[in-house]
Amino acid sequence: MTISLAELQKLMAALEDENLEFKEAKQSYPFDKLLKYCAALANEGGGKIILGITDRRPRRIVGTHAFSQQERTRAGLMEKLRIKVDADEIHSSEGRVLVFTVPPRPVGVPIQADGIYWTRRADSLVPMTEDQLRDIFDEIGHDFSADVCPGATLDDLDPVAVEDFRKRWIEKSGNSALARLEWKQVLQDAEAVAGENITYAALILFGTYNALGRHLAQAEVVFEYRSSEESGPAQQRKEYRQAFFSFYDELWKTINLRNDLQHYQDGLFMRDIPTFEERSVREAILNAVSHRDYRHGGNVFVRQYPRYLKIESPGGLPHGITLENILDRQYPRNRRIADIFARCGLVERAGQGMNLIFEEAIRRGKLPPDFTGTDRYQVNLVLPGQVQDPAFVLFLEKISQELQVSFSTQDLLILDRVHRGLPVDDPLKPRLPYLVETGALERVGRGRAVRYVLDRRFYVMIGRKGVYTRKKGLDRETNKALLIKHITDNDRQGSRFSDFREVLPSLSKDQIKSLIKELKSEERIFCTGRTRGGLWHTKRNKVYLDNDPITNPINPKLTG
Repeated sequence: MTISLAELQKLMAALEDENLEFKEAKQSYPFDKLLKYCAALANEGGGKIILGITDRRPRRIVGTHAFSQQERTRAGLMEKLRIKVDADEIHSSEGRVLVFTVPPRPVGVPIQADGIYWTRRADSLVPMTEDQLRDIFDEIGHDFSADVCPGATLDDLDPVAVEDFRKRWIEKSGNSALARLEWKQVLQDAEAVAGENITYAALILFGTYNALGRHLAQAEVVFEYRSSEESGPAQQRKEYRQAFFSFYDELWKTINLRNDLQHYQDGLFMRDIPTFEERSVREAILNAVSHRDYRHGGNVFVRQYPRYLKIESPGGLPHGITLENILDRQYPRNRRIADIFARCGLVERAGQGMNLIFEEAIRRGKLPPDFTGTDRYQVNLVLPGQVQDPAFVLFLEKISQELQVSFSTQDLLILDRVHRGLPVDDPLKPRLPYLVETGALERVGRGRAVRYVLDRRFYVMIGRKGVYTRKKGLDRETNKALLIKHITDNDRQGSRFSDFREVLPSLSKDQIKSLIKELKSEERIFCTGRTRGGLWHTKRNKVYLDNDPITNPINPKLTG
């Protein structure tokens, strides 16, 4: 590749960040240090190290005599790093400049130099931390649950748990032939074992208490019930270090013991909403078991409070999954476990579990799931149980029936945010026209000032038509009439723009400016003065103002 002098000057003007490194190197530069910087740049996404330029801004070319045979240097870097490195030599009136362009490291493969994986911290080269290396190795999608557990045997598995799995698999697949197989053959067909080799997935889902204690003690789910956030011992605690298929139903039954019903009126009938939805709770627990990082020593915690459930899962979110894309992307950290769950119908292969949790919460009038406290070491999922607005539940049900439409997860997120008076996030905005077209939402205003409210039927349903009028605001002509009335009432002394903000407090500054501009173009109002000191009057008062010595001191009629 060739870099022109103009391109070099652009690089010199840029900030020195993770992609650029400048070194003077007037006479020479150590090859081993160049090697380490190239390794660090590759580990950080690729970049350039430039010799012969000062590293402080404003940068200037000082020239370099280092590596006179740059192709030989390039070949040495490629031999050591095992990645392609390009070298460019640029000559200017100020001297010779060398530019080494380093590509990003391969996915899942950190680059080392002299046996060390390098990165940069401020102006120094430092070895990568274990956490950084673990994140890189996770990129290749290694499935820990598919690994064979050394020392584990078929005797370490619980036949009762296997029978529970077999029963679910038959119900899901309709394959009655599974009932005639030996339980060991069932595990082989499910790819939980291979001959005598026991995978970690088999150990987690079917292992006995003693086997888990010997081989994978952290594969434990701990349940606690707490009546408040106060510290101290829980009112109830259960530790499940056993085959997942042997306690999965029992865990839900324990949660359901304190699952209060919340009542609300629907016409002549009283309806109930459970604080904790069985489908959502089960899905959240399945996510924790199939997506946690079993290389971490922590346990999965399920903590129940009177009005919310909190699930803590070790290891952070899987690679490539963020809180922003968690509803759009699926990446099973332990694919073998997820596949076994899918075989017996506990989860869908499409991986829409989190979508179902969000949808269920909104349809039941609850706050969406909350991931506050989630970091690279742990996922914190809170399922709120308090019904916020029963009328919103009825609205979603009735509008779906009346319009004969099915709302997606994104649609429900928008309706929930509009209902709670929150702005709609940019990724969701493409769905707004559809919701307006179907009649679930109404558009208010136009241009950048546009906003959305729930359809009028919602406010009629809850008997609060006035709230609808306030939220939607007055129509454009009514707002203009209010402004004209205010200007007319104060015609003699004039009206300032700040007055209009008090007349129409629900409108933004830009919306009011648009109305004023429109009134002016209609020649109904005009302004005296400029900028903030300007005063607005009606056109019919212009004759008076033209003959007033205060407002128009240079009027020839008054000075003649």
